[in-house]
Amino acid sequence: MAHLIDPLIAFVSDHAALAYLTIFLAAFLEAIPIAGSVVPGTTIILALSALIPGGELKLQWVLLAAIIGAVIGDGGSFWIGHRRQREILTTWPFSNYPRLVAQSEAFFHRFGTLAIFFARFVAPIRAVVPITAGALDVPPARFYAVNIPAIVLWACAHVLPGVFAVVLLHRYGGIPHHSHVAKPIWIALVIVGSILAWLAIRLIRRRRESRLLAQAGE
Repeated sequence: MAHLIDPLIAFVSDHAALAYLTIFLAAFLEAIPIAGSVVPGTTIILALSALIPGGELKLQWVLLAAIIGAVIGDGGSFWIGHRRQREILTTWPFSNYPRLVAQSEAFFHRFGTLAIFFARFVAPIRAVVPITAGALDVPPARFYAVNIPAIVLWACAHVLPGVFAVVLLHRYGGIPHHSHVAKPIWIALVIVGSILAWLAIRLIRRRRESRLLAQAGE
C-alpha cells in the first residue's frame, strides 16, 4: 500500500489545486441526476480529507470545494427543472427510472420544502429532489434557503471524520505525524478506515432511507 500512497502524497503536495478540483467534481457529479447514484463522491472526499492534517490540503479549501460543487450541481438541476417543469421528469434519462422519479415526488409531497434538506443525506434521491423541486415550481429563494444549509452540513459530515480520524491516530495510535515512513501508513489506515466507516454508515442510511421512502409512499 505504501508504494501507492507515497506517489499520491507527492502528487497532492505538488498539485493541490487538482485535488481541490477533484473534490469539487466529486461533489458536483453526486448532485447530477442519475449520475449521482454511481459516482463514488463520498469515498473520494473522505479519502482526500485524510490528507488535511498532514498539510497537503487545507481544511477551508476542501470544505469550500465540496460546498461549491454541491451548490452548483443542486442549483443547476433545480433550474433545469424550474425551466422545463414536469416535462423534464418524463423525458430521458428519467423515463428509464420511473420508480426513482415517483419516490422523489412522493418524498417531496410527504415532507414539503424540508425534503430538499433531508434529500441531501438520502443517497437514492439526493440527485433527483432538486430537479423535482424545480419541476414542482418551488420558489428559488425558498429552495436555496433550505438547500445551502443542508449542503454545508453535508460537506462537514463528509470532510471532518477523515480529519478527526487522522488526528486521533496521531494522538493515541503512537504514529508520529512527521515520520517519513509512518506517513503513508497512517494515510492508508485512514483511507481504509474511512471506506469501512462509509460502508457501515451507508448500510445504516439504507435502512433509514427505506423507512423514509416507505413513509413517503403511504
